[in-house]
Amino acid sequence: MFIGRETELSFLQDKYNDKNGQLVVLYGRRRVGKTETLREFCKGKPHIFYSCTQSTDKVQLSKFSERIFKEDIPAKRYVSEFADWESAFRSVLELPYGDAKKLLIIDEFPYMCKGNKSIPSILQNLWDSELKDSNVMIVLCGSAMSFIEKELLAEKNPLYGRATGIYKMSEMGFYDAVKFFPNYTDGDKVLVYSILGGIPHYLRQFNPELSVADNIKKNILTKGCVLYSEVDFLLHQELRETPIYNSIIEAVALGNTKLNEISQKSLVEDTSKTSVYLKNLIELGIIEREFSVDSKTKEKANANRGTYRLTDNFFRFWYAFGFTNYSELEDGDVNGVYDYVVAPAMHEFASFAFEDVCREFVREMQKQNELPFRYSKMGKWVGRTTIRDKDAPSGMRVGETEIDLLAIGRGSTEYLVGECKFKKAPFDYSEYLNTTAKLTPLKEGATFYYALFSESGFDEKITAEAEQGDNLKLYDLHKIVNYK
Repeated sequence: MFIGRETELSFLQDKYNDKNGQLVVLYGRRRVGKTETLREFCKGKPHIFYSCTQSTDKVQLSKFSERIFKEDIPAKRYVSEFADWESAFRSVLELPYGDAKKLLIIDEFPYMCKGNKSIPSILQNLWDSELKDSNVMIVLCGSAMSFIEKELLAEKNPLYGRATGIYKMSEMGFYDAVKFFPNYTDGDKVLVYSILGGIPHYLRQFNPELSVADNIKKNILTKGCVLYSEVDFLLHQELRETPIYNSIIEAVALGNTKLNEISQKSLVEDTSKTSVYLKNLIELGIIEREFSVDSKTKEKANANRGTYRLTDNFFRFWYAFGFTNYSELEDGDVNGVYDYVVAPAMHEFASFAFEDVCREFVREMQKQNELPFRYSKMGKWVGRTTIRDKDAPSGMRVGETEIDLLAIGRGSTEYLVGECKFKKAPFDYSEYLNTTAKLTPLKEGATFYYALFSESGFDEKITAEAEQGDNLKLYDLHKIVNYK
């Protein structure tokens, strides 16, 4: 059963319905579901779906010819194989699809270009002279994001300005991801999302009839299962110097977020080299550089500012629990690693993903106009402010603090302040006061709204205060998980 991707399918269908010729580039990191989405889009449509292989140019042309000749085109009566790529691409015009659009999907297009660097130029010339005014739709798909962005779509490259649609696929959001587990409890849906994120290939490895614990043991920690070797396989496909990358990713997964911390923990002494490794991981969609939501452009340009975090939940899980206990797992001590390492830390581990879930919840509320104002940007806020500290003489101290979610209205006159608690105890009133105390540096005279998100509800004092006005809203786990 195909799940989600309504936005991507709608985008592709709109292009298909357009009367003009369409040249679409669809790309994204490996495992994100590009091929499955394209196959779903092709259902019920006459089409050619060609998956490129890592082979020589001659072999690639032969395989492409073989696939095209499965259709009843005139050229197959005269030749058994196309002589060159120009005639091969032109053959799309001969596809016997009547009034329907002549649809050609080329999956992993970068492999084709690797074998013959002139292919983008050949396709560009043919597009300009014949294909753009024809009833055709060509989709170029690929996982090599750096190649597509820097070689295929960048200025001065042949296909620059020719694409009629460019779509970068990212992983599924929480609400689509948990559709794989319709019978899980609300809490387990957050747990499984914190482990697998929104990567369809990972989500399909879990059996929705098994518990989260059993799935972790059977489908991640057991040697020989798909996810046990997934991280190592992906890194070896995409990168060299994998031992260094392993050290850097492990450092970030274990909470080292600043450039200097990552360098020290991974034993890469030169921070400039660490920056290069991190940049490569960012291009692969594994790591991102994060700034406070109110950061200015100048701060973002400073290489030493910002923090790094793993965007891939499964990478974060593997490096936190699998990679650090690899010897034990190789010996088959699955239950021991789960019982003594994973289980005690799982709830705290999931709290980070819960923040992402709450931000997605707020984005969905904005789409439905259910917020007190429309925000222009939203994310985590980091700053120095006065915070409550029972050990300080005055009960307060100045230090660096964070707000899990800060949405800023246009003109910075309205703020939505959100705090997320994924724990077994109710959201405490003192925690709410801590949140309000963090706001000192924000603009004076602005209007503040508060949104509290909690796995286990709220204490009576918070509930009573929320009932007295409209500036404080409370969202329990059931409301958040089942919003869509």
